Amino acid sequence: MTRRWVREHKQDPYYKKAKSQGYRSRATYKLFQISQRFGILKPGHSVVDLGCAPGGWLQVAVELTGPRGTVVGVDLDRVKPLEGAIIIKGDMREEAIARKVVEALPTGRADVVLSDMSPNISGNYNIDHAKSIELSETAFDFACKILRPGGSFVVKIFVGDMFKAFLREVSRPFAFCKAHHPKASRSSSSETYIIGKNFRPAPTRRFERPEQPKE
Repeated sequence: MTRRWVREHKQDPYYKKAKSQGYRSRATYKLFQISQRFGILKPGHSVVDLGCAPGGWLQVAVELTGPRGTVVGVDLDRVKPLEGAIIIKGDMREEAIARKVVEALPTGRADVVLSDMSPNISGNYNIDHAKSIELSETAFDFACKILRPGGSFVVKIFVGDMFKAFLREVSRPFAFCKAHHPKASRSSSSETYIIGKNFRPAPTRRFERPEQPKE
């Protein structure tokens, strides 16, 4: 990050708003806006947030799903505890971590899977776009294995030459699929979000709860 970027970031109105309202990240407002527009997060929902650090989206999910909701965050890095959220440290690609997520959900299925993951920026846009696609595909694969029928998926991606192919891939198991650039995203940013709703699962792509031993 350059000094100019840090200076501009601190002057950003959403950054200032997040600091004043006690949110961990300006990205919280992206999720608020997405959820409001597309009806993603509702009271009582079970939500999984992939790559949840520093916890801004977890805060939104806890707030919007309320006391009857279940919010599970997964990240490789340690995340500061948040009341109302279950935080799992580990790699979502590992079977053991996936099992922990399944076991944390009341029904073993999520109503919503979120991913605001971003690759470490190299400065080479083609490389960064490819890494973004890789992260998004990993999140999509996880979502397909854990979402309940009718569930929703939100994933961030950098726009580039592989974007349209990925959008078509996400659209297959969802009755509704749309790319969206929320107002809280910087106008200069190439990031966009893909929103999938009304999930139609394929029976071969599921994480299952481990069977309980018979007495």
